[in-house]
Amino acid sequence: MQRPTRTGGLRHVALTVENLEACEQFYVDLLGMEVEWRPDADNVYLTSGNDNLALHRGENINKAPVQPLDHIGFIIPTPEQVDEWYAFLDHHAVPMRLPPRTHRDGARSFYCYDPAGTVVQIIYHPPIS
Repeated sequence: MQRPTRTGGLRHVALTVENLEACEQFYVDLLGMEVEWRPDADNVYLTSGNDNLALHRGENINKAPVQPLDHIGFIIPTPEQVDEWYAFLDHHAVPMRLPPRTHRDGARSFYCYDPAGTVVQIIYHPPIS
């Protein structure tokens, strides 16, 4: 059997978080996403215009088996803006994992943590930026 045509890319991520309000504030107020849909008090769907991030409230999630998710990434149009984003988020006391650096493939990025502890990468990646 032949593979169907290419997908449209990875444009949806769903995260289970204990503090839905803090995570929503991080992604909306700091990263500039907008609320697309709020079906109830325990779920919110956010967008940057070409993607979808679902936040689902969960309890005692730290006692669950470890999720193999390493990080999620937000694409930035220029390498200079990576440093601007780093300064902005650092100014707002967002915990940082790694400072900005240029990778061997020409990408530039840094890593921080959202309020639920999810690693978030802000990245300029030449083929898709």
